[in-house]
Amino acid sequence: MKVNVGTVDRVIRIGAGVVLVGLAYVGTIGAWGYIGVLPLLTGLVRVCPAYWLIGVDTCPGGQR
Repeated sequence: MKVNVGTVDRVIRIGAGVVLVGLAYVGTIGAWGYIGVLPLLTGLVRVCPAYWLIGVDTCPGGQR
């Protein structure tokens, strides 16, 4: 798949994912926090299937 997650988007996704999983791990927000694995993975691999479906691309042309 083509990379479609830009640098700023990537940092936000990874940060949010780590925070959600961390809060779920310590029991602060319950098991729902493990949904943070999704933004974490999409940030790490730089591909978001939802972006692909709706035609969004936050990656500037030079980063591909």
